[in-house]
Amino acid sequence: MKPRISMITLGVSDLNRAIHFYEQGLGFPRLPSPPEVAFFTLNGSWLGLYGKEALAKDANVSPQGEGFAGFALAHNVSTEAEVDEVVNQAIAAGATLVKKPQQVFWGGYSGYFKDPDGHLWEVAHNPFFWVGPTDDQP
Repeated sequence: MKPRISMITLGVSDLNRAIHFYEQGLGFPRLPSPPEVAFFTLNGSWLGLYGKEALAKDANVSPQGEGFAGFALAHNVSTEAEVDEVVNQAIAAGATLVKKPQQVFWGGYSGYFKDPDGHLWEVAHNPFFWVGPTDDQP
């Protein structure tokens, strides 16, 4: 297996609400797609949105579950001010603030929000090295 993630698919309870949050609220570029799914290009991968029940059925697992899902999505930026900007943008778009942006134990600066379906996002500035693809990639 080659070391890459091609797409992250989030199971959502309301596809239209999720599309609005990611497309209008966060400004993610949406690709043409069938009405039961939405695809967005990310820098180096894709984000997919699909009904939670349908995604669980496709994976042959139960759609039930509460609390921490055991993972967080991360969005790294170049400055502490950008962390604040992105978290504020997400909150204005309908996200829930989980952890106010702040200095963190490892020497960086980060905050957390949940999207309208409860998916956990960390927005972080790492002053020691860049994490992820550079912004100049297609």
